[in-house]
Amino acid sequence: MSYRIPVRELCEFGAKTGDLDLRFTPAPTALEGIAGHQVVASRRGPKYEPEVALEESLGALTVRGRADGYDPAANRLEEVKTHRGDLARMPDNQRQLHWAQLLTYGAMLCRTRALAAIDLRLVYFDIGTGQETHFDRHCTADELRTTFTGLCERFVVWAEQELLHRQQRDAGLASLSFPHTNFRAGQRELAEAVFKAASVGCCLMVEAPTGIGKTLGTVFPQLKALANKGLDRLFFLAAKTPGRRLALDALAQLRTDDAFPLRVLELTSRDKSCEHPDLACHGDACPLARGFYDRLPQARQAAVDHRWLDRRAVREIALRHQVCPYYLGQELARWSDVVVGDYNYYFDLGAMLFGLATTNAWQTLVLVDEAHNLVDRGRGMYSAALSQHALDAAVQEAPNAAIKRALGRVARQWKTLCKAQDADYHSYPEPPEKLLLALQHASRVITDYLVELPGPLPEKVQQFHFDALHFSRIAELFGEHFLFDIEKRRVARSEHATLCLRNLSPATFLGPRFAYSHSSVLFSATLSPSRYYQDLLGLPAGTPWRDVVSPFSAEQLKVRLVADVSTRFQHRAASSAPIASIIAAQYGARPGNYLAFFSSYDYLEQVAENLSRHFPDLPIWRQSRRMQEAEREAFLARFTAEGRGVGFAVLGGAFGEGVDLPGDRLIGAFIATLGLPPYNPVNEQMRERLQRMFGAGYEYAYLYPGLQKVVQAAGRVVRTLDDTGTVVLIDDRFTQRQVRELLPRWWPAAVTIASPKAVSAPVFQLT
Repeated sequence: MSYRIPVRELCEFGAKTGDLDLRFTPAPTALEGIAGHQVVASRRGPKYEPEVALEESLGALTVRGRADGYDPAANRLEEVKTHRGDLARMPDNQRQLHWAQLLTYGAMLCRTRALAAIDLRLVYFDIGTGQETHFDRHCTADELRTTFTGLCERFVVWAEQELLHRQQRDAGLASLSFPHTNFRAGQRELAEAVFKAASVGCCLMVEAPTGIGKTLGTVFPQLKALANKGLDRLFFLAAKTPGRRLALDALAQLRTDDAFPLRVLELTSRDKSCEHPDLACHGDACPLARGFYDRLPQARQAAVDHRWLDRRAVREIALRHQVCPYYLGQELARWSDVVVGDYNYYFDLGAMLFGLATTNAWQTLVLVDEAHNLVDRGRGMYSAALSQHALDAAVQEAPNAAIKRALGRVARQWKTLCKAQDADYHSYPEPPEKLLLALQHASRVITDYLVELPGPLPEKVQQFHFDALHFSRIAELFGEHFLFDIEKRRVARSEHATLCLRNLSPATFLGPRFAYSHSSVLFSATLSPSRYYQDLLGLPAGTPWRDVVSPFSAEQLKVRLVADVSTRFQHRAASSAPIASIIAAQYGARPGNYLAFFSSYDYLEQVAENLSRHFPDLPIWRQSRRMQEAEREAFLARFTAEGRGVGFAVLGGAFGEGVDLPGDRLIGAFIATLGLPPYNPVNEQMRERLQRMFGAGYEYAYLYPGLQKVVQAAGRVVRTLDDTGTVVLIDDRFTQRQVRELLPRWWPAAVTIASPKAVSAPVFQLT
């Protein structure tokens, strides 16, 4: 069994020492880097060979990569690095890494072409000035061979450990048993479908009801497939923290003991991992960045020996070895069998896991939990916005005249655009080139300032700089699946505008991620209609869709439909009293714990105030805007088996999915909305564009996203085979055939009831 590694990975493992230091940033974008390499190659002679593919084996280790360019006439090999600003400020360990890569390529080229010696040139190309800076060495083949062998020998010890681990892992997974005596109803069907997809190497969409153990039913067969098909990694991707917890719980059930040979890593965001958020991320400021790469080998070894690497374990190991927990976690993603993290680690512009997979040619399995969320999350990853208020604040805080002038140029272009727009909202065929050029110029000026005078920028300037960089990168991707629009609003006596690049269909960007994986499985309780998700997520043509039969029976759920109430925006004030009476009547018939869902916080407050005024003895608690984690936990803690009352929540918010309240902890839900996105110019533009692209504008922009939230919220009620409960749907549009067809098949036929007249006295007795 051989171990393959790219040159860059080999050198980062064995040649990087010293501090973690992010000051020589931001680096050029990928497009700028490619353009810089092309400029350098164009300056060379006609016989210059760009992108020289090299590969060499040393025992069980195979090293591969592409040297940037070779000039056979001069017998000179080049490694090209693009940069901005003063090279003197580049950290020494970064320069050492670049030389290690060039020396490695030199050794491989000498062996491949039987060269006795070679000239090596490290080329730094400043993308701002177009200037090249050269550093040259002349090396014999023997000297290079000694360096290359030493680097490989340092890694071979690790590689042998990794090969042994892989053998033990696959053997352990091959004998892995399901942790329970029996599968739950529907769980075996789910597991078989997932294993088959992994075996044949295709994507799969699975709609499976809540409560059958979807997480365990997908993780178990994919772990079996890792060993069965000789695959490298499993990525479990979740939209929210509860999804990651469920994944870790499922994996914990599958580990027979602490010695089970499976490395599981939980990736945690920087803001939740940073031990010193008040310090800059370099060795002169943060003690956990100082000497990071010197202490990393010991921390890395301790982590892979520990195997179970959830957030707490990574932190404990990092602090024991005095390294940064966040960057230790990033390193461990290279050496873990299962990685549990947020969607963005695989799907966004700079996705780390996708980058590692492609660089190392891993064969990966991907699980996408609660995959219905990926449409909106994907749109968000490839959208960008700029605020005029943020620009004005950045101009005021500009640290020097050059930055102030550059931001002022942006402001002038901005004002020209807004002045030409009479309406409060307008969309345009494409973003204006003059504005983009002004933004790019401002970003370059700020970057040059950072390179020359490293240190913190004023907060408002830094935030606008990051936003402008992201906006410019998204603008490079602009196409039919985007909108560019300007929205103006009046604040006090001044007018402020927001510029948006809105991605409408992330399929173009997500599709390659699915195509690269050996098998991706998207699962959710609401993943229909399948065409909607296939179109917007860019799944390969012919991706199968499975509907796992629900284990729940119609007898477990009562569905009541109140069809004489409209929850449309213009009717909300009139509907609040009837809805309050509906809630009170149901509570009076069967006291217990309920959730009531509304389309907005304002609507929620209207009904809650009405209920409190007319039914003061009925306990209620409310979701508030921007709830912190502790507040969300307190909200859910009210749902005890002995509890009584109604929790008011916003549909599509923190309590509309991913909440598990079985038994008497929750016996019913009121859904006073169809869940449709609001009718506004942005959504209308989206509807029109999606109609042109897919022929289903209303369905894709309004109906399917709305009903998805309704079904998710209703799914909180029946969680186990022993649960019973009631769902009350409040809106006349629930009677429409198109709407009813999107409700779960196992639900009983809805019983239409008339809303009780609003009353001012209790219709129940508290017990």
